[in-house]
Amino acid sequence: MSAARHRPAAARRSRFEGPGGAAWGRGHARAFAFAFARWRATPLASAATTAVLALALLLPLLLGLALHNAGRLAGTLEASRAISLFLAMDQDAAAAAALAERLRARPEVAAVSLRSPEQGLEEFRRMSDLADSLELLDGNPLPWVLVVTPHAEPAALAVMLAAEPGVETVQYDAAWRARLGAWLAFASRALGLLAVLLAAGAVLVVGNTVRLDLAARHDEIALLQLLGADDADIRRPLLWLGLLHGAGAALLALAGAGLIGLLLAGPLAALAASYGGGFALHGPGLPGLSATLLAGALLGWLGARVATGHDLRSLRPADR
Repeated sequence: MSAARHRPAAARRSRFEGPGGAAWGRGHARAFAFAFARWRATPLASAATTAVLALALLLPLLLGLALHNAGRLAGTLEASRAISLFLAMDQDAAAAAALAERLRARPEVAAVSLRSPEQGLEEFRRMSDLADSLELLDGNPLPWVLVVTPHAEPAALAVMLAAEPGVETVQYDAAWRARLGAWLAFASRALGLLAVLLAAGAVLVVGNTVRLDLAARHDEIALLQLLGADDADIRRPLLWLGLLHGAGAALLALAGAGLIGLLLAGPLAALAASYGGGFALHGPGLPGLSATLLAGALLGWLGARVATGHDLRSLRPADR
């Protein structure tokens, strides 16, 4: 294409942008003002698009928070890795103390505490609804118990402790801990796949909104192109419009997650108290808030960018 053919377009573009080295900044300022005006001019359509995007962000956000809190709970349970050794009924206090001393000498053992049959019965009496029925028992049916805190992996230590003389039963809930870890890993993978699918849906929603806006402004865009505007000038306000939709949806999703957290805080606290615990929900925190806002704005921008890529090429005049 010859230089003479480029000269009219360059002249038109100079008139469109205006003089000065700050044309890029002025272009973005005009684009943001235009996008905000378009966003306010169609409140129902803007609210519907933002609400759909918010739902697409809210679901993975809630699932992510649930997974994070479940991981915290699993970590709390995993931190309590004590192994309970129930001795045979013929083991007395001296035998229990001697076994405790032998176990404390092991390098795999961090600490050993003794629990007498009387202590066990008293604890059972406090925790059980059958306290009155316990008075009918002839003697104490509970054995001596050693509570062993391991230094490292408790599963291997539990196998070795089961072979100790005088030990009748070893209680270590390894199976359900492994199942809980497997479920958390599965949920994390499923959450990632769901987030990708919902993100693709959000991009399509914004892209469809921007495409409709482009179709409605066909004549206006043609006039702007004749005045010297190129694809970047026309695309810029649409990108800002998509970004506004995405950021507004992220704020709405965060507000919804906060409201749901407030509604669940009371029942969860009561449930935890019934089990003698004090577990409480944790929110996303400042990193989670920032990541959600960034993800929403990025999805809105990406949807607008994908939609304008093809449609603007089809509107380009023949001499451009």
